[in-house]
Amino acid sequence: MIKTIEKYPIATLSIVIVLMLLIHLDVPNVTIMEARNFITAREMVQDNNWLLTTMNDEARYQKPPLPTWLTAISGLIFGMKSLFVLRLPAALMVLFLGIFSYYFSLKLELSKKHSFQNSLILITSFYVFGIINEAPWDIFAHGFMFAGLYNLYQFFEAEQSKWKQAILASIFIGFSIMSKGPVSLFAVFLPFLISYGIVFKFKNFKPKIIPFVLCVILFLAIGSWWFLYVRIVDTQAFLEIATKETGNWSSYNVKPFYYYWSFFTQSGLWTIPAFISLLYPYLIKRVQNKKVYKFTFWWTIIAVILLSSIPEKKARYLMPVLIPLALNTGFYIQYLMQKFPLLTSKKETIPVYFNFGLIAVTAIALPFGLYIILKDNFNTYMLNYILTSIASLIIGVLILKFLVTKKFKIVFYLTVLFMVSIFLFGLPISKSINKNEDFKAINTLHSIENQHNINTYSIGAITPELLWDYNGFLKDIYKNEQLNIPSEANFGILIMNEDVKKITTQLSENYILKLTETYNLNVGSKNKERLIRQFYLVSKK
Repeated sequence: MIKTIEKYPIATLSIVIVLMLLIHLDVPNVTIMEARNFITAREMVQDNNWLLTTMNDEARYQKPPLPTWLTAISGLIFGMKSLFVLRLPAALMVLFLGIFSYYFSLKLELSKKHSFQNSLILITSFYVFGIINEAPWDIFAHGFMFAGLYNLYQFFEAEQSKWKQAILASIFIGFSIMSKGPVSLFAVFLPFLISYGIVFKFKNFKPKIIPFVLCVILFLAIGSWWFLYVRIVDTQAFLEIATKETGNWSSYNVKPFYYYWSFFTQSGLWTIPAFISLLYPYLIKRVQNKKVYKFTFWWTIIAVILLSSIPEKKARYLMPVLIPLALNTGFYIQYLMQKFPLLTSKKETIPVYFNFGLIAVTAIALPFGLYIILKDNFNTYMLNYILTSIASLIIGVLILKFLVTKKFKIVFYLTVLFMVSIFLFGLPISKSINKNEDFKAINTLHSIENQHNINTYSIGAITPELLWDYNGFLKDIYKNEQLNIPSEANFGILIMNEDVKKITTQLSENYILKLTETYNLNVGSKNKERLIRQFYLVSKK
């Protein structure tokens, strides 16, 4: 079985992505970042805003449009109301990243098996697949960048200038910039260049200077044309947004320099192997291809240092570090596959037993934990519970068995299988936490609007999740502490709880206000105020 899996790496990677991500792609709830992106894609299609992108009929130039185009095209083909369809391009980018990880590893002169294992580590690293739900446009930026670096590495290593690789590198890097601006240039491209210089020293680079400069010019042209277009066509809105965005880098979510030092934990299942792979004095003596290990090591470390230098920090900004970290972790995994049966030192065996033993124990204990979580919803999710329990129990026992007998290769593949089985069988169970009795979808508001023949306005900016669910425009009539009352005699307003008293006091002198409905988009037990709105019918006295 393992020989067949290793014989067809691309097919196996594709199957893993289908089973782990695609089958239940529509299950997770829409996040704030997804809502923003999906709204922009919807307005692209509905209002033909393909270049001057909007959200709630207002300029949204914070992110360049390439991922939104891909999402909108997917929606045009298969339907804009399907979460599966809208999430599909981002999920496929995880596979795209995994495939290029495999081929990049081959170009680094690693074996086919080693390269395949690198890709499995990458696509099963927590924030690599998690980012497609929390901040889906990141996977496009870093996926395209990695494809560009795959070609750029070949260009650097060739004895003669390879214009084909230079042009392909430019196209993919340009696509990266068109996905999230210069973010990946700083987080992936620059660390790659520095680490390549440290290890490979740009040998025989002089004849390639001109092609490389042209490569840079080309990817800057591909990546920046949209920014220049918007800057010219809608100057005021562009400058206002650009000023606010650049200001956030130094004043928003400011964290200390060491905030990212636990970056290896973002790899999830591979946390301990990832950490050990960064113990340079230990692993450099044990890897076969020392030069490539040095390269992936420095690529990872330099990426973390550069990201740490930016005052604004968020956990998801570490996702690009997981790309070289997966390659680096692969060296430790490969060492264990070759040497673990021969290891006698407890210093080397205990971390392995602890990490994969913990995964095995978690797999065995999972059915009991799920039963407690489900409680009253057990009958609803009984089939998913049974399948998840059977899979996790079998995998947990097998991991322990082969860990004891030191058959590490089987342990590795069982660990990947555990991750796949959790998503394949268990992900629908996550819906059991959607038990907020106060939940009320805001898309039902349209029936009230039609009944009373009114328009609805928002007091303050509407939350993206609410706007996505509403499926329309909700103009903000309360800006800079100023209420701009609509000219209609009858209209509706949506107010946050904290603003109710203030707004109703201002309107009550000339208008009759009737609290008609409370919309609450919280699906869990916690009620976040930003997802709650009071709806008032307003009529002139």
